[in-house]
Amino acid sequence: MEQMIIQITSGRGPAECCRVVARVQELIIKQARATDISIQVLENIKGDINGTLLSATLLAKGSQLTTFLKEWEGTVQWIAQSPYRKFHKRKNWFVGVSVFDVKKQLQWNPKDVTLETCRAAGPGGQHVNKVETAVRGIHRPSGLQVLAMDSRSQLQNKQLCLERLEAKFLAWQTGLLVSQQQDQWQEHNELERGQAVKVIRERL
Repeated sequence: MEQMIIQITSGRGPAECCRVVARVQELIIKQARATDISIQVLENIKGDINGTLLSATLLAKGSQLTTFLKEWEGTVQWIAQSPYRKFHKRKNWFVGVSVFDVKKQLQWNPKDVTLETCRAAGPGGQHVNKVETAVRGIHRPSGLQVLAMDSRSQLQNKQLCLERLEAKFLAWQTGLLVSQQQDQWQEHNELERGQAVKVIRERL
């Protein structure tokens, strides 16, 4: 099963482009669900106007992902009257859709984690503090840290710690990719406007 991160950006475009980001996300999710592709929203950065997004980041899983994403990856052109500026002449709005292969981008290795046991602080008085059941995990390459003290079992806390640290690492790596991609798309969007991979004519 393939895993891909999909990132949709307005490239610092006007409110109309931010509205297109939100609409493109809706269409991708709807289309993915119709083709048995599992999709979840990792992060949405909201625009100034309700119903708009500066960027959207999705995680998609499925067996036909490459084919599905081929029609979306690149510049998407949306042709519609502005819903915010009644007499605005411009009707062409552009957003960038980028795709990242999770396996290529996100190199998670539990061997990069240092686990330390420590005493769980909290209610329970002296009894709780006598046993070191809490576990702190430090991912050395990124410096990310997580503390797990949910369970009285040190083993369970180690497992929780690793799971949470992996999730935090995924979010951190995604954030790096997103900021890098937004900068790149901003640089190239003037050039790419004439090369839209998909043109949509619908109301915004």
